Amino acid sequence: MTLTPHRYFIINKPPNMVSQFVSPDDVGLLGDLDFDFPEGIHAIGRLDGHSEGLLILTTNKKVTNLLFQGEVPHKRTYWVNVGHHVREETLHKLRTGIGIQIKGGIEYVTSPCEVEIIPRPETLPPHPSESWKGVPNTWLKITLTEGKYHQIRKMVRTAGHRCKRLIRTSIEDLELGDLVAGGVKEIEENEFFRLLKIDNWK
Repeated sequence: MTLTPHRYFIINKPPNMVSQFVSPDDVGLLGDLDFDFPEGIHAIGRLDGHSEGLLILTTNKKVTNLLFQGEVPHKRTYWVNVGHHVREETLHKLRTGIGIQIKGGIEYVTSPCEVEIIPRPETLPPHPSESWKGVPNTWLKITLTEGKYHQIRKMVRTAGHRCKRLIRTSIEDLELGDLVAGGVKEIEENEFFRLLKIDNWK
């Protein structure tokens, strides 16, 4: 019996689409993308329905454990648009650890992470969520190594801001680049693991 080689893809997940191929709800699905995915494909490290950006799809079921449950945490970077101006003391809170509620109503203090104010990314198409009449907004670049449920949204909310738009741009050196919303890119296996900085995948 010949084993079928595993395949690896990244997509630029558009908003209003869940990170799965099947759902009992009336929602946008990965299968709606204009691409013929292989059998056995699934998403790794999901993004919620409103979030956008880099999502990994693969037929290799080991990737979840290697990427998110290994001893070495992997960096994930996001562009985050929030309402109002962000003060320096707020940036400090986000960088050093802030309390959020996680499953079971438990308060969890986030690990230190990288947060900086950035100009609006020029490559990003406009989105209605960014425009609130008379309300300024700020773009942040946040890089963290943990991924609690809705973590970034909860972090900025606790800090006094509403998350208006959230785009994952990279996981380690695996980057979204200029992939358009809804676009799909296949990546060769060795390159995939090299960019994710995973050495023990064979």
